Amino acid sequence: MTTRVALIGAGGHGLWHRRVLQKLWDDGRINVVGLCDRQPVEPAPDAPLDGVPFFTDHGDLLATAWPDVVVVCTPPHTHLALALDVFAAGADLLLEKPPVMSLAEHERLAAAVTAGNRVLQIGFQALGSAALAELCVAAPAGDIGVSGAWWRPDSYYRRVPWAGRRSVDGRPVFDGALVNPFAHALMQALAVADSGLPFTTAKIELERYRSRDIETDDSTFLRLTAIDGRRITIAVTLASRVFIPGEIHVGDAVLEYPTDRLRLPGESDFTHVPGRAGLLENLIDHRDDPEVPLLAPLKRTAGFTAVAEAIVTAPEPVTIPDAFREPHPDGGGSVVTGIDQVIRDVADSGRLPSELGVPWAR
Repeated sequence: MTTRVALIGAGGHGLWHRRVLQKLWDDGRINVVGLCDRQPVEPAPDAPLDGVPFFTDHGDLLATAWPDVVVVCTPPHTHLALALDVFAAGADLLLEKPPVMSLAEHERLAAAVTAGNRVLQIGFQALGSAALAELCVAAPAGDIGVSGAWWRPDSYYRRVPWAGRRSVDGRPVFDGALVNPFAHALMQALAVADSGLPFTTAKIELERYRSRDIETDDSTFLRLTAIDGRRITIAVTLASRVFIPGEIHVGDAVLEYPTDRLRLPGESDFTHVPGRAGLLENLIDHRDDPEVPLLAPLKRTAGFTAVAEAIVTAPEPVTIPDAFREPHPDGGGSVVTGIDQVIRDVADSGRLPSELGVPWAR
């Protein structure tokens, strides 16, 4: 029997999911029974809307379309309530990352999955990476360093009402360098750390900075220490003139995100490792045969949620003074002078900016 699938949050990043749905529909694996968004959604050549019922209220969709599986691609602060509604309607769920904003919400979501005997996959698409799987097998146990230096113009923080915000209409929201654009790099690092001995976090240390007029951070530095002493140190920014792709270093092994290029110990060059298993396809396969394991079950993301909670409850980010900023050569905003080297130094040394004597850090 063909799986009936609906999408809540069809605009914005939802277009990516619509393309996946269209391909699976064309292949005969699913029927798309409904799309939902509060705003009108434009068709795309590879994601047409013809013949698909469109709803502006997710409750109406769940009540009338009767989906077997729902994909939810909405702001993180809406995830828990929508997930509970999906389960109450008797459907399984692919929930965009990050799943929830606190460990209490994580536990409530897990309880709902168990109580309803439902299937829940979290949208960490990078966990379907063949390169990640290869690294998890080959990498030695030890400290992990993650670096990434990108640039986003000021307009990036005007793309949706919650971008760069800590709250909207009195409700907490969730944005920042590490929990949004670099979320997959964090999740991959946690997966690598947990692939041998379990990585049980004993200490979370966090430094957050902003270089523009936003409420959240655009540069994040994180150090996780496990009970056995292993460490994950992550340094990422959206305010760099020099580009550094997401890189996960484990000993002499390096995985590059999101390109899936991998360099294993003893190798001098990167090799592209093709293949990413689709999370929706994997969820459907698991529904058909429970012996097929989910790639991104909720329990695998508990470490990510712990970091998310630390960020949500942390003090406001430190503002980097104007003296350390310069215009980006393309216009549209500024960059932090030399922050790419700070990113490298933190990831390589395992020390946070304030410990390295970076002049704008504290």
